[in-house]
Amino acid sequence: MSGTRGAVSLEGFQRKHLRALAHSLKPVVQVGQAGLTEAILSAVRAALLDHELIKVRLTRPEDKRSDALALAAGTGAALVGLVGHTAILYKPHPDEPRIQIPTRR
Repeated sequence: MSGTRGAVSLEGFQRKHLRALAHSLKPVVQVGQAGLTEAILSAVRAALLDHELIKVRLTRPEDKRSDALALAAGTGAALVGLVGHTAILYKPHPDEPRIQIPTRR
């Protein structure tokens, strides 16, 4: 895995695979008007530990791309995608990863 998106880095085909897996997911955290607070980052970290792949809904961000990147950086996750105002984040479980990421030879 290479690249520069968050602490976890993914190639394009790996992000595509994860976006497909995330399609049916509902957002588990919603960022309100207060923006990215420590409470939001803690909630996202906990959700990533539980699920590995999550969606986070951004409510009326001024710059959704930079907010999504800051969210990924603040949690050590990879920004898999940004669909509308919803960020898709991935971070493998440190001990027992459940999601298999495809690799190329």
